[in-house]
Amino acid sequence: MKMNWDNYIGQTLNVTMYENYGVVHTTESKDHPTFYEIVFKTGKLIQSFDDGLLLESNRDDRQYQIYVPYSSIKCVEIF
Repeated sequence: MKMNWDNYIGQTLNVTMYENYGVVHTTESKDHPTFYEIVFKTGKLIQSFDDGLLLESNRDDRQYQIYVPYSSIKCVEIF
């Protein structure tokens, strides 16, 4: 299904990815380490392309732009 993403520019998207694009590992205790696979990308949709979406996100007082190819998208929530 082809979707016109231009209708959602400026809205917040929560994208669930097919692949795990990053890993966060913390050690809360030596017996029970915490391990997270990052499969979500969240940000404001600022542009759509023929092959993907460009999101803008703020973390730690810095602004990031995240490109998400359509082939990597499993599900999108629009807010």
